[in-house]
Amino acid sequence: MRIVNPSFGHVPAGAETLKTGTVDWKRDPILLFSNSKPNAKELLEGLKAKLGTVRSTEGIDFVWKPSASQPATADQIDGAARHYRAALLALGD
Repeated sequence: MRIVNPSFGHVPAGAETLKTGTVDWKRDPILLFSNSKPNAKELLEGLKAKLGTVRSTEGIDFVWKPSASQPATADQIDGAARHYRAALLALGD
């Protein structure tokens, strides 16, 4: 998984290990990542429910930033890249 933060740009080529191939949305682990603003949790819960109509919800996990005013921790970002094939972000408000 390539993590891109548009405020800082891309990681230099070769600095990360990329998995090849497309995401299998019916089987691959998916992370639902909240920015911790109001309604982000509800948006992600609704998305998980919708995904549950076409796949098992096992392997669909949630992560919440510590605060809407703080960036995600390095552990959260590294964990997302290590364990998931896709991450969907909720920007609630």
